Amino acid sequence: MPSLDRSGDVFVLDLGDTENRFHPDWLVAVNAALDEVEQAEGPRALVTTATGKFFSNGLDLEWLAGHEDERGGYVSGVQHLLARVLALPLVTVAAVQGHAFAAGAMLTLSHDVRVMRADRGFWCLPEVDIQIPFTPGMSALIQSRLAPQTAHIAMTTGRRYGGVEAVDAGIVDQAVAEDAVRATAVELADALAGKAGPTLGTIKTRMYGPALDSLRAAGQRLG
Repeated sequence: MPSLDRSGDVFVLDLGDTENRFHPDWLVAVNAALDEVEQAEGPRALVTTATGKFFSNGLDLEWLAGHEDERGGYVSGVQHLLARVLALPLVTVAAVQGHAFAAGAMLTLSHDVRVMRADRGFWCLPEVDIQIPFTPGMSALIQSRLAPQTAHIAMTTGRRYGGVEAVDAGIVDQAVAEDAVRATAVELADALAGKAGPTLGTIKTRMYGPALDSLRAAGQRLG
C-alpha cells in the first residue's frame, strides 16, 4: 500500500511495491497522503515514486470486472485523483522507477516534472490494444500535457517508450540510472519547494482549466 515520508521540504509518496493498480482502497490511501501534503504549511514539494518493477499498471481491471455496478463511481474517483495531482498548489515530480502503463502513465502526466529510469521500464498508453477507449477527461489530460503528435502516437498506437525515447518525445524530462531516479527527483523537488502556495495553485488551475473541468465532469464511463 502507499506510504508517505518527509525529508526536509520534500514529501515522498511511495505508491507501493506491487503493480500498484488503482484499487479503491489504494485510491483512499493515496488521497489521504495528499491530504497531509496539502495541509502542511510552508515550503514543500512532492515526489511520487514506487518500489520494484512497476510505478503503476493503472486501473484495477480485475476489481472492475467484479463490480460492474460501481464502475461509474470508480472512474470518477480515478479522474478526481488525476485532477487533484494536476492542480496541487506545490511542485510535483514523478520518479518513474518502473513500468508506467495506462492510468499509471496518466498519473505521471499529472505531475509537473517527470524523471524516468533510462535502462529498463516502459511508459505506455495501451488502451487501443486492450480495447478500452479513453474517457473525455483522460483524453483531455493527455492532450494538455503532451505535444499533439506525441499524444496522437501514444494514444492511437499504444507505443511503449523507454526512458531515453520518452525524453526525446517530451513525455519525461530526464532519464537517469536506476539508482539515481529517486534522488534526482528529490533534488529537483527540493529546489522548487519554495514555489508552494495559492498562487501556484491558481496558475495551474487556470493553465489546465479545460482538462480539469473534463476530469471532474460527472457521468464518464469506460468503453
